[in-house]
Amino acid sequence: MKTRSAESPCVAITRTGLSLIEVTAAILVLGIAAALILSTARRCVSTADTAACHSNIGDIELQAELWLQHTGSWPANDLSDIDGDLDYFPSGLPVCPVDGTSYQLDGAGSVVGHTH
Repeated sequence: MKTRSAESPCVAITRTGLSLIEVTAAILVLGIAAALILSTARRCVSTADTAACHSNIGDIELQAELWLQHTGSWPANDLSDIDGDLDYFPSGLPVCPVDGTSYQLDGAGSVVGHTH
């Protein structure tokens, strides 16, 4: 932007740099963009945790069925007996990624209490 000098109306002075309003507007735009990106990322993480919980439920119910076929009875509702057998969960029993709670079975091998 060119402005005229107060001493000589014919000499143009070029100004370098940004005004305070321009800097403030740029920071405001960047702040709004960051807020939108963070809210989208948070929503994606929540969706991924819910999907992981559903996957864990499927794995636990499948392993409970295998336990039933091998032993003739369902595993304990808190899965304490199946937890010690590395053939079923080599890296240990999974916990819910949404709320960090352990999974429980009803009397028929279905996971209860996780309705995310």
